[in-house]
Amino acid sequence: MRLPSLKTLKTRISRAALAFDAWVNAGLYEGGHSTTEAYERFQARMQVFSVRGWKRYLLDLTSEGVTIGTAGALLLLFLAQPAFNLTSDNWLKAQDLAVTFLDRYGTEVGRRGIKHDDSLKFDDFPELMIKALLSTEDRRFYEHWGIDPIGTARALVSNSSGKGNMQGGSTLTQQLAKNLFLSNERSLERKINEAFLSFWLETHLTKNQILKLYLDRAYMGGGTFGAVAAADYYFGKRLQDITLAEAAMLAGLFKAPTKYSPNVNLPAARSRAVDVLHNMVEAGFVTEGQIQTALRNPATPVTRTKDITADYYLDWAFNEVKRLADAGKLRNDRVLTVKTPLDLSIQRSADQAVENMLRRLGDQYDVDEAGVVILDPDGALRAMVGGADYGESQFNRATDALRQPGSSFKPYVYAAALASGLFKPDTPVVDSPVCVGNWCPQNYGRSYSGRQPMWLAVAKSVNTIPIKITTAIGKGMGITHEWKAAKAGREKIIQLAKAMGVTTPLTDTPSLPIGATEVTVMDQAAGFAVFANGGRVAKPYVATEVRNSSGEVIYRHADEKPVQVLSSQVTADMNYMLNKVVEEGTARKAQIEGVKVAGKTGTTNGYRDAWFVGYTGNYVGAVWYGNDDHSPTNKMTGGSLPAMTWHEIMAPAHQGIELKPLPGLNDRKGVPQAAQAQADGAAAAASSSGRLSRRSFEVLSNLNGLFRTVESSRSAAKPEPARSGAVVPERMRAPGVSPVDVAEGARASGGFGTP
Repeated sequence: MRLPSLKTLKTRISRAALAFDAWVNAGLYEGGHSTTEAYERFQARMQVFSVRGWKRYLLDLTSEGVTIGTAGALLLLFLAQPAFNLTSDNWLKAQDLAVTFLDRYGTEVGRRGIKHDDSLKFDDFPELMIKALLSTEDRRFYEHWGIDPIGTARALVSNSSGKGNMQGGSTLTQQLAKNLFLSNERSLERKINEAFLSFWLETHLTKNQILKLYLDRAYMGGGTFGAVAAADYYFGKRLQDITLAEAAMLAGLFKAPTKYSPNVNLPAARSRAVDVLHNMVEAGFVTEGQIQTALRNPATPVTRTKDITADYYLDWAFNEVKRLADAGKLRNDRVLTVKTPLDLSIQRSADQAVENMLRRLGDQYDVDEAGVVILDPDGALRAMVGGADYGESQFNRATDALRQPGSSFKPYVYAAALASGLFKPDTPVVDSPVCVGNWCPQNYGRSYSGRQPMWLAVAKSVNTIPIKITTAIGKGMGITHEWKAAKAGREKIIQLAKAMGVTTPLTDTPSLPIGATEVTVMDQAAGFAVFANGGRVAKPYVATEVRNSSGEVIYRHADEKPVQVLSSQVTADMNYMLNKVVEEGTARKAQIEGVKVAGKTGTTNGYRDAWFVGYTGNYVGAVWYGNDDHSPTNKMTGGSLPAMTWHEIMAPAHQGIELKPLPGLNDRKGVPQAAQAQADGAAAAASSSGRLSRRSFEVLSNLNGLFRTVESSRSAAKPEPARSGAVVPERMRAPGVSPVDVAEGARASGGFGTP
């Protein structure tokens, strides 16, 4: 068979291509024509539904409303999921544990869990109590559906006008939802959950059931929960027997139970009761004549000594007991008696120290809140302060608030350096410019102190040294690239901090070594406890012994064995260096006569957080001051209120007890046995190794004498008032490092460093 020529083949292909192109074009044309005709027919039919004028606008608005409503419903459903996940079939029995707490000596200090004073039926509640509550807290309670837009608008108008008392916008249902399911955290997420949970409660309970739950579970001050317990605590009588004046005083407690507690401030409580009585008249519950007797004869509480309630402590203790129960360590027992390490004398000192500091110096430093945790070196929780006023806010700032630690985080860096084997307290380090990528931390005034032993860098809290040490740790792992070595070093530091007891996830950023991460007060206390106990993990605990309702011991903390996380040598070296911070550095206000103290101050950007975490051989304490809204304080530093508060708590705590030495410190001079020679002259040791120039050797040789001379002159001079020091321009500061950090270090060491 004869094959076609190449020319013939090309011609056939060309014709086939033209035919295919014509077919495609014809198909597209016919399809388009058919589609146009179909659309015209559809349009002609739809003309029947065509409207004009006002009907057109109404139709458009309706369509838009349906679209927006559907999108809004889907959004609300999405937002409601976290709230509804908090509910369950047995939500009313979620706190089915009944726990009685004892202090370290076996004295009952409080109860948590099932309320034992909720046996009073709603019909037996005095009408005066209910009317006093509703007139003050939620007048439209029986009319709204969980959220009261009218009441909220009225409160906004009243508060903005500045006339009369400040009114709240939350309904009783919203307040109950918060008490049952949520914390006191001030956030948009909590308010959204609170709103949806209010709807949920309104659909699952009657109004009277909601009201009774609120009356049974609201905190009423003095460690009491519920109106029944409050009537007995404040007036020594049954709730059914209270007078109108007493009902008004009790109703006034719901807003701020500590502020208006008659046992704390009787004039304020009576003034608040007068407001409640007038509210009852405005609401139409009583007449003006009916309240005259109550106005002339105000309620008087029974005389009680001021109890130490330790409410923040007990709240956290109850959560820890629930955790033990969920882990199966308490069998199936639900009625428990828990012996705790709580020391009421230390708790009293902590409460009073925070109260006194905020009362005397709070306005001066523009600070409102504080958090304190006191531990034994093994992790036993001795005392806790979670805020300035438990009645006003039950949010626990000692365990739940995440705040930047500033320079108080640096001990984890130095511990990792010592653990790597690359550094010793007398290892020379160089304070000079350093960058990690495009981030370059600065010291105060852009000045650098050059070569110095590492312990001196700790005492002066130099910024550049932790950054360089972090990179050196990475290079010690065989990584040569600077940025990768720095990252590897930070990972080692994070691992060590977690191993030492920091439970909060740490963010890995270049500025992490100088405290640009977030931790809790409890984290810091637990981490520093490792230094105080010789290098063992000290997980905080509150249950030393748990008994069931039959008195049988079902749990002992002694059954849990500690884990060694730092060697005794590393611990001794850290104790030596951190002791220098207290004796020669930024934490001198924490010194206790006759007691060796070690610790670290910290102050963050904008003076937002001020810390002192310190310890002795007997106790560990972490103190934080700041504001809930993260607003800056008035130049408050870690060496001021935090160190002063720590001293006020710890000084009496160390009286009348056997003083234990810090591991590795010489009892006479506080020098680690492994570094005895360097205490008399770190420079000589460094020079003999050939690592220093002659001039550097001469400078370091005089450092000890310089410190002694400065100390002698300071002890002879009149003590100066606390100062904030110079402020470093923002462009010169590293993220997470305060100008106060730098200024404190400059005062302590002659012009450079951060505390």
